[in-house]
Amino acid sequence: MKNIPWSYYQLFLAVIRHGGLSGAAAEHGVSPATAGRHMLDLERRLGRALFVRSQRGYSLTPEGETLNALLTGADGSFRRIDDWRGEAAAPQLVRLALGTWNAFLISAHIGEICREDDPFRLQLLVGEARASLAHRENDIGIRSFEPEESNLAALRLGTVAYAPFRARNAPPSAGQRWIAVTREAAISDYLKWPHEARASAIVLSASRPRTMLDLVEAGAGIAVLPCFIGDTNQSLARAGAVIGDLSHGQWLVLHDEERHRRAVRRVADRLAKFMRARLALYAGKRADSEY
Repeated sequence: MKNIPWSYYQLFLAVIRHGGLSGAAAEHGVSPATAGRHMLDLERRLGRALFVRSQRGYSLTPEGETLNALLTGADGSFRRIDDWRGEAAAPQLVRLALGTWNAFLISAHIGEICREDDPFRLQLLVGEARASLAHRENDIGIRSFEPEESNLAALRLGTVAYAPFRARNAPPSAGQRWIAVTREAAISDYLKWPHEARASAIVLSASRPRTMLDLVEAGAGIAVLPCFIGDTNQSLARAGAVIGDLSHGQWLVLHDEERHRRAVRRVADRLAKFMRARLALYAGKRADSEY
């Protein structure tokens, strides 16, 4: 089926439905003569006779029956593909890949990144794995290390610090109880730290980092969190000093060719402004600015 237009297969199915060229041609907005030429071209490209042509109309040859069986259900797929192609007329999409906690903070202030009158759509792709941009899987990423890929542009935006946090109203016993993600989910250094430094004290674990915050807020124990999350939560208090070994830089990353696209540049500029205004907060210095 290589190099054969999808429209030929759609027209083929229409000819079967209508039993001839006239109805199929009307359905596809072409003349019966054009529809006939397209079907002859389809047969030529496939090297198979698909129709028995007669004054009564078109009927299928055994080869035509085989193709019809192969295309069973494909008509709906063709329509879905047409709908997908039609999305090109919609506002362009900007894909932002980021971690759990930056997504948490940015979502609370989304108006600073995405506005009602923007001529684009923004998609947040949230996960703990490294933001992938080298093959344009995403347009913008926030990473915890400087990219090595030669086709990526990066801007360093400060340092991220981590500390243990507990609920302000937690009972004294909560100070001996630690919360962590499961070992399988611990792919970042701060997630690994409780397993390495407080393994015997872990009493609760979860498969997602976000659940740790819920458990800490409920007074279930202590968890290591980014300072920009714990320090902005009025129900939490630090349960210890910043863990220096966990601090790392933070980079805003863009594909070198995509960064000149106006929508991508606009989102990247707003993100940079947003994060620069919170450099002290990210670094665990309890910034005085609004957040």
